[in-house]
Formats: sequence, C-alpha cells, structure tokens
Amino acid sequence: MSQTDSTIIETDIPARLDRLPWGRFHWLVVFALGITWVLDGLEVTLAGTLASAIRHSLQLTSADVGFASTAYLLGAVFGALLFGWLTDRLGRRRLFFITLTVYLTFAAATAFSWDIASFAAFRFLTGAGIGGEYAAINSTIQELIPARYRGWTDLAINGSFWIGAATGALSSVVVLDEALFAPDTGWRVAFFVGAMLAAVIYFMRLWIPESPRWLMTHHRAEEGAAIVDGIEESFRNRGQSLPPVTAPPSRLRGRRYTPLREVVSALLQLYPRRTLVGFSLMAAQAFFYNAIFFTYALVLTDFYHIRSDQVGWYLLPFAAGNFCGPLLLGRAFDTVGRRPMIALTYVASGLLLAVSGALFARGTITAEGQTVAWMVIFFFASAAASSAYLTVSEIFPLEIRALAIAVFFAIGTGIGGAVGPWLFGALIDTGSRMSVFMGYLLGSALMIGAGIIQWCWGVAAERKSLEDVARPLTYED
Repeated sequence: MSQTDSTIIETDIPARLDRLPWGRFHWLVVFALGITWVLDGLEVTLAGTLASAIRHSLQLTSADVGFASTAYLLGAVFGALLFGWLTDRLGRRRLFFITLTVYLTFAAATAFSWDIASFAAFRFLTGAGIGGEYAAINSTIQELIPARYRGWTDLAINGSFWIGAATGALSSVVVLDEALFAPDTGWRVAFFVGAMLAAVIYFMRLWIPESPRWLMTHHRAEEGAAIVDGIEESFRNRGQSLPPVTAPPSRLRGRRYTPLREVVSALLQLYPRRTLVGFSLMAAQAFFYNAIFFTYALVLTDFYHIRSDQVGWYLLPFAAGNFCGPLLLGRAFDTVGRRPMIALTYVASGLLLAVSGALFARGTITAEGQTVAWMVIFFFASAAASSAYLTVSEIFPLEIRALAIAVFFAIGTGIGGAVGPWLFGALIDTGSRMSVFMGYLLGSALMIGAGIIQWCWGVAAERKSLEDVARPLTYED
C-alpha cells in the first residue's frame, strides 16, 4: 500500500517561500539550525586536539584513539539512518528537537568515560545525535531558504563547522594547561561544558516552524499555508513589500508517508546517475576529511614533536582556511553554477593534497609549513565537502529528502569516514612518513575521481526551486 489517497492538493507554498527576500526569519533559521555544524566541529576538534591527553588518561594506544573516532562516525551513520527515516515520517521539527537532546545527553556523558569501552560507547551515541541532526536540519534548511540563496547559505552553514573547530582548538589550550586543570580532568571539563553550552540552542529552535513543504505532502497543506502567512506577515510588519507569486501552483496527491521500496526505486531506478554523484561526493569528502582531521593532532605530536597542549594553536589557522572557503566561494555556486564549482573544488583539493603529502614524506616541510599547506588545501576542500551535503539534499524528491540525506551520509561516512581514522591511526603508529603519504594519496585519488564524476553527471540546481530540481513523487500534472 502506498499510503496515497485520491485527494489532489493544489498549493502555492513552494512559490511563496522562494519569492521571499532575505530577512530576519532566515537569519533565525541559519543560527538556530545551522548550529549543528558548530557542534560537530566542536566535538571532532576536541576529540582530535585532546587525543594525547585522553590517550594517557585512559591508557589508550593511537589505534584506540582512531577506534573511538570511528565509533563516533559509525554512531553518526546509525543516527542518520534512524532519525532520517523518522524525519520524513514524523516531520522535521519534532526530530530536530529529539536529535539535539540525544547529542547533549551523550556529549556530557563522554566527560565521565573510564576506559576505551565507555569512551567509544559514549562517542557512538553522541555521533548518533549529530548524524540525526544532519538529516533533520539539512532537509529543513533546504525547504525554508529561497532558491536563489540556497547554495551560498548551505555552504556557509556547513562551513560554520570550523567555528566549532576553532572554539574546540582554543578550549583545548585552556583545559590542557596543567596550571588550571589536572591532566585527568581538563579533557573531561571540555566535553561537559561544550554539551551544556549547546543546550541554549534548544530554546532558539522553539521559534522555528515545521517545514511547510513537508506539511503540504502530508495532508496538512492548510497548516503549511498558515505558517507561510505568518512568515510573510513578519516581512510586511517591517515595511518590506513582497514580489508577486509568478510560478504556477503545485498539484500533489496526499500521502501519510513514503514506503521504503519507493525510496529505493527513486534512488536506483528513477535517479541512478544522481545516486552515483551523491555517493561519490559524500564518500570522497568523508575519507578525505575524517582521515586527516581526526588524526592531525597525532601527526603534529608524533612527527613534528609538538606538545599536546600546543596543538590547538596549529589548528586555529587550519580552521580559518576551512571556514573562509565556503564563505568566499559560496556565491559562485549560485552564479557560476553547481557543476563547475563542485568539480573544481574537488579536483583542486586532491591535487594539492598529493603535493603537500610528497613534501611531508620527504621531511622537507616544517610544522608551520604543514599548517599553511593545510590552510590552502582545505580552503577548497571545505567548500567541496559542504557542496556534497548541498547536492544530496536538493537533487532528490521532497518526500524522501531527509532519508536520502541520511543514506548518502551513512554510506559515504561508513565507507570513507569510519575507515579513515582507524587506517590513519594505524599508519601513524608505524612511525613511517611514507606509510602516511600512501594514505594521503588514497584520499587525493578519491577527491579527484569524485570531481570528474560531478563534472560528467552533476545537476545544475542553482537558483531553481526544489520542485523543479526533483519533482515530488506525488506530483500530478
């Protein structure tokens, strides 16, 4: 049973949302929902910069640290699939409260870890909350932001991961200062305080409505229209005039939910090339990022002999490059276009990684030089990774958007991300620069290959309504 009835819903909700000028409502969406990437950046950076302290406190090996990072990513995979499926069935708003609660609870619990088993378990569950956030939040943002701003906004929000990364790097310098905290206490304080600070975001989300687009496909078009009325009224109350609605109304059949078989059919039969593109982009960036970033602190301490309490200073310029990439290049994804810009950033990232990896293998680059190289590489790689999330969240139909995001995040992270930290942890344990270089070359090849696939089969989704990029499954002519 498809859970579709004979009722035809005719609505102009998509056209009304896309014609809106940028305003206070959109800023609220950006800050209340975009905080997900800040939280993830904070979590990942704390795990990386505090790796040496955690390793000594809990008596772990480098491979154990890599295993815990892998547990975090596997948790994100599990959370994305579970909560992504629920997001399409139960609604965006309900799930972004649930996923934030899961994250807060187990991020705080990480502070009380006592061995590798407990640490890895809490990291897994924290990751589950973050993975669920990606599915619920990405779909909501895509459906509320007007089409002409969608690319830049999505890249800038994803780039805010590095605000969290910079915060984590600075925090690590403070909590690892033995004049302030005992060696076994500082890293615990960092995880606990980070979770408590994130609790403020829960209250900001109270002002974010359910996605009107989701409502219109679930027999609740009138409720969705009322939400759009309220958004439009907030613009008029500030003296802003709204352009007329010129796009024709959408005609849909009412549906309670979309069966999993239709999800599979859409991905493998209706849009097979888009599926290949999404998989390639997500897997390549997940390996590239997670393998390098989760173990960057270990590279600094083991090969460059940087003290663990100083690692945070090296990550600050690295984070700056990552944040500036999506922010400065983001406009081009809406003007020059998705296809050329995504291909360019992927290929450039791969080539630059291969060059800097060769310098690392030869031992001809200092810790400072390595940091500058990472800044340049990840200026492009950050925009590339952000564009992967943008791509998978806009090229599939509305009814399966959250689950599609979850599937690609899960597959990409499971294949590219979960293996990466463990593999690089093991390569670093060998003490061989050449072994680590081989890992860098693998990441380089994956990024270049994904860029080529994007150039061949990428979708030109810039400035188009989501319904024009991928018609809803229940669309009626």
